[in-house]
This record gives sequence, structure tokens and C-alpha cells, in this order.
Amino acid sequence: MNASIHYLIVDQGTSSTKAFLFDSDGQIAHTNRIRHTLLHPAPKHVESDPMNILHACSTLISDALEYVKKSGGRITSIGFAVQRSTFLFWDKETLVPFTPAISWQDTRAWKEAEEFLLYSERIWEITGAPLSSHFGAPKFLHLSDKDSSLKERIENETVWFGPLSAFLTHALTGICSIDESIACRTLLFDIHTSDWSSELLDLFQIPKHCLPPISPTVDNFGVVQFDDTEIPLNCVIGDQQAALIGQGGAEAETLAMNFGTSGSVQLNTGQNVQTTQGLLSSVLFSCKRNRLFMLEGTINACNSLFYQLEKDLNIPHKKMLWHDRCTNTNTEGVFISGVSGLAAPHWKDRFSSIEIGLNDSSNDERIRAGMESIGFLVHDIFSVMRALLTKTSPLITASGGGARPPLLQFVADLIRINIGHTTMKDRTALGVYRLLRYNEEGKFPSVNIECDQVFQPKMTSELQDKKLATWNKALDQIEG
Repeated sequence: MNASIHYLIVDQGTSSTKAFLFDSDGQIAHTNRIRHTLLHPAPKHVESDPMNILHACSTLISDALEYVKKSGGRITSIGFAVQRSTFLFWDKETLVPFTPAISWQDTRAWKEAEEFLLYSERIWEITGAPLSSHFGAPKFLHLSDKDSSLKERIENETVWFGPLSAFLTHALTGICSIDESIACRTLLFDIHTSDWSSELLDLFQIPKHCLPPISPTVDNFGVVQFDDTEIPLNCVIGDQQAALIGQGGAEAETLAMNFGTSGSVQLNTGQNVQTTQGLLSSVLFSCKRNRLFMLEGTINACNSLFYQLEKDLNIPHKKMLWHDRCTNTNTEGVFISGVSGLAAPHWKDRFSSIEIGLNDSSNDERIRAGMESIGFLVHDIFSVMRALLTKTSPLITASGGGARPPLLQFVADLIRINIGHTTMKDRTALGVYRLLRYNEEGKFPSVNIECDQVFQPKMTSELQDKKLATWNKALDQIEG
């Protein structure tokens, strides 16, 4: 294959958008990044400006094109990995957003979600997801109920409601669609039929004409055009799905972890949908000839937890360095943040932060307690997944900017399995690259999952039991 061929990957995350140019050998030839601001207009509200994010995507694509042209090469296709459960309304014709992009971290729609508690089990059966204000349907109801002009536009069929990924791809290609992996976050997608659920549309009273058409994750999403250059967009996928594929997770029972702004423990369940209480069932990836599924345990606050602690403890960002602070620090306390609620496997949207045993603790001890809460959630998620495995791997890989030594050591101690830190950080982008090559060749290119560090369990069973008992005591205090 011509070495001048490149694949452009856009990784649109919670706090920044990154672009990567992969060459035909799977090596990163160029990368760039643009940060964007998260807004907190009220408690439990987290949002961003979708036009700023669109501008960042356009700028990064233009930058990549300029780089490739200077080297005499070309970009053969584009793929997007996008944060999930971030939703907005926008005009079908002008593409002007009518609302901010309401973040996956946002829980303002908790009242709307609670109105459907009697149907929560049925919702989970159809969608593979729990009833939660983090997801699309409650956000639709909250936003439309607060805005009479938006209601009118919905009635006139002039507005789309969908995830940020659908808005971005619509704006860049002129074609509106939503991929199956992110459609799983709407609470309106029937994971068994890969279509909008008429039962749930009726339940939530959401008209189908507001929802984008559904596409496989690997498909023709249109053409991105800059000046005289046209590049096909051939993949749109949720960021955590891409991270699993980037860690070699295209085979059934592959399990991996990813720690970024949020965290995730992911299990490839093959061609069969598996639903289990506490975990999310999602499409891992799909194309016209294949569809794979995953079970996932999401952790709402990973790196974002430390951003919160910076504010709470009045620590400048450059001095936080949570991984250094935690390395030689011990605590008997527990801290559970209530800012973004708890996701898998507990699903509590609204509660005040919980502290146990942290009176008179130092800042470093509080930060360590926050870090350990991430590890405890991994333990709880993995305890559910373990029962579904026919075999247990001697090592689980972890990636992402939050996959730091003290956290990975604590996870290894709790689940009693070796945790390996993968040498390549940008596994999400690598996952999209693998999908673009799969689209061309019908098979995945090989992936290097070498680990530069392996963390072996060290904690005594007595200390593990004591810590888990304190954690469960803290969970019992949540009334959300």
C-alpha cells in the first residue's frame, strides 16, 4: 500500500477534541488538539457550545489536510469517535443549534426520568440501558418542556434531536444520521432490532421524525469537503467502544478498561446481546455484514473527579498531580462524589457527596480516597462481569490518560487480577483506525497490546475486606 495514504481520526471528547493522522502502517504521523470549555450554569448542569466543538473539528481537519498536502500524501477516509450521552436540538435545514450540548455528566433531567420509574425494567429489557437522566429521552423531555418555541418546532417537524455525534456529522457532511453504538444512549433504541422502539417512543411521547436515521458504525456517512478536497466519512462510533477495539477487543470475551474524563470497563459479548442488571448493553460496532455487542460498566467521574477536587480543596491545576499525591499516601476513609451521580452498577443520579473517615484528613488523603472510589467502582462492575465469563484472563489491559500507576495498582489489589498499562495512550483513535481498515479489507489489522507496566495484586485479603466493608457502608448512605 502507498505509504502516502493516511487515515484521519477525530476523537471528540468531553473537554477537548483531538485529531490523528495514521499512516498505512498504523503509525501516528501527525496529531493536534483543541480544548473546549464546559459550562456549569447551575448545580447538576454541565453543557458546552456545540458550535465551538464543530469549529474545533473543522480546524483540526483543515490542519490535517494541510499537513498531508505538504508531504505529498492524501487522506483516504475519516473516522469519528465521539463522547456519548451528550444531546442537543438543532434545525434540520440551517443546522443552527437550539440548545447547548447537554453533557453526559448532566443530571438536570432527573425529575423527568423519575416519572418513568414504573417502566424502568421494561426500558432496560428493550434498550440494554437503565433509566437515567444521563441519557437522551429524559433530556428531550426536559429541554422541550422548558421551551415553548422548541415545542412548536418539534410539532412542525423542523428540528432534530440527537447526540453531539449526529450534529457534528450532519454539519460536516450535510447528511443526518446516528450510529448504532451511540443510539444505545438514547433510551429509545431497541438493541435487539437495531431500530427505534415504537413502544418507547410512545411511552416517552417523542415523535420519530425528530430522531436521525440509524446507521451502522461503519458505513457511508457522507463526504467532508474542504476547498477542492472531498474525504469520505466511513466510521462514527462511541469513544469507549473505540477504546475497546483499540485494545484488541474485537473478539468475544475480550475485556479491557479505559480511564479518561470518565472510566469504563468493557466486555465484548460477541454476536449475542447480553443484558444484566447494573451494566449497559451496547452495540460494540456494526457494519452491513457484521454486528458485535458489548457489556459496559461506566464510571462517571474519573479525571473529572480530580478537577472537582481541585476546586473543593483549592489546589491549582498544575499542582494537583493526583497520581503523585496518591502514590505514597494511605487512607482508611471513603469519598463518593455526588456531582455527576453514580453509574454502573449502582445507578444513583442525585445525592450529596459522601465522606467516611476523612475528618482531619490531609488533602492528599482526600485525593487518595477519591482515587480509591474509582477502583471500588471497577471492583463492583467486574464482580458483575466475572459471572458471565467462561474463562478468566491472567491480565486485563488499561488505557487512557487516567490509567496511572496508583489507580491501576489499587484496581489489581481489589479484583485480584494483573492489570497491564498499554504502551500506546491513544487507544480510542487506534480503534477507529482499525475499523476504517476493517471497512476496506474485511479484517482487523493486528494491534500491539504490549504493556510497559504490569501491576500485580499486593494487598492482603484482610485489608481488602476492610476497605470493601467501608465502601459498602458509604454506598448504604446514598439515598438517590
